[in-house]
Amino acid sequence: MGIKRGARRGLARLVPQSLLSRMVIVLVIAVLAAQALSSLIWVAQIKTRNQENVLSMSNHLAFSIASTVRFFKSLPVEYRHIVLDQLRRMGGSRFFVTFNSELINISPTPDADLKRWVLEEVDSVLQRELGRQVEIISEFSFAESLHVFNNDIRLLDLPPGWGHHSLLLHPQKTPILVVQIGLEKDEWLYLATLLPTPDGLIEGDYLPAERLWFMGITVVLVVLSLFVVVRWLTRPLKLLSRAADELGKDIERPPLPEEGSTEVVAAARTFNAMQERIQRYIQDRETLFSAISHDLKTPITRLRLRAEMLDDDQLRGKFIQDLEDLDHMVHGALQCVKDTTVHENPVNIDLHYLLQQICEGADLQRKKVVLTGVLEQPFWGKPLALKRAFSNIIDNALFYGHQAEVFLEDVNEGVHVAVRDFGPGVPEMEQDRIFEPYVRLEKSRNRNTGGSGLGLSIARNIIHAHGGRLKVRNHEQGGFVVEVWLPRQYQEV
Repeated sequence: MGIKRGARRGLARLVPQSLLSRMVIVLVIAVLAAQALSSLIWVAQIKTRNQENVLSMSNHLAFSIASTVRFFKSLPVEYRHIVLDQLRRMGGSRFFVTFNSELINISPTPDADLKRWVLEEVDSVLQRELGRQVEIISEFSFAESLHVFNNDIRLLDLPPGWGHHSLLLHPQKTPILVVQIGLEKDEWLYLATLLPTPDGLIEGDYLPAERLWFMGITVVLVVLSLFVVVRWLTRPLKLLSRAADELGKDIERPPLPEEGSTEVVAAARTFNAMQERIQRYIQDRETLFSAISHDLKTPITRLRLRAEMLDDDQLRGKFIQDLEDLDHMVHGALQCVKDTTVHENPVNIDLHYLLQQICEGADLQRKKVVLTGVLEQPFWGKPLALKRAFSNIIDNALFYGHQAEVFLEDVNEGVHVAVRDFGPGVPEMEQDRIFEPYVRLEKSRNRNTGGSGLGLSIARNIIHAHGGRLKVRNHEQGGFVVEVWLPRQYQEV
């Protein structure tokens, strides 16, 4: 099971992940398949046409050979050489002809379909014209290895003036058809000639290099064209994906342009409508909390005045404490909304200087904070929001640990900030709860000690709005650590 799972993961890594790459690969495979299919059809048509042409030429050639054989066979034996010499002096015929006392061994050319069709057609016609009792040997050979006289003399050894046979030598790689026919005992008529179109008799190559080059260039041009077209078609999807990622970081980002194909326009219009609904929801939430805060001030003040009029000191103290807690919670909820939704434009920030300001503010309150580490370049983000986030984290560390260490560094195409306190830490089972609103894990549960339980929740929301991550853990040597990672890709927002 483990091996199969590993093999699947390995294959998954080989598969391109982007839509552009997958579409280009599918289209390239389709183009190659179409080219292969068209080439197969083209080869089949060429093969059929060649077979028809070769069979027609072979048929006419076989009849000419049969006529030549009948002519020499009709002559007396003693006149045959005389007539052959006269033919040579006159320029010869379309055949190179000799008489031999034995069958000459022929070095055959490699097998090919056209070669087989020619030999079969020639043998068939000659047997039909000359009779099946006549011994007929036919084969193709090359000029450099072809013997013409009693296995001793090669064609290339003959003088060029020997009639028309010189045409057989150019080019030497052209296959030569040799037919040997037994006339009388110990006498063979030897005929050699070229086909009018001998191409394909050597290797039967139906896809020449020129066509392969043409196919390759065609595939390359089609692939480049497909890449440009597919990239153009998928560009709106990239913009939509980027807009969806940026929406979580900047709800006030400009709407998507509604252009392109019908489907893309519909998707962009739906996305813009969703963004408008989210913006209205946030605005309504801010308005609601502001209204609640404002409307509750009057009844809370009225109740506080009435509580002051109570004669029972103990009862009056409890009423006033409850009213202060209620007022604190209302202000804390409103502040949470304001701190999370910060309407400001991102700029280049010197994070080291920003953290140094927070640490210096803590030093003025006689609380010890140590800042270490540097950044190689500024960070692009919202300064007020980040200042609130890191202030909440550092204040939380000082509240529970009385002193803190802040470490800053560039790592993994982003910025890593770690804040460690020297307090008792947080049980692992309770670490997820510290981000819940109004949750404070101190045993006293007394709000007079300060804080509302919203600091880390606000900080995490701001970090997430910058596309980052916030994690917590207990330190190996004691204390609690809050780690923040902010990506520099936020600069694209």
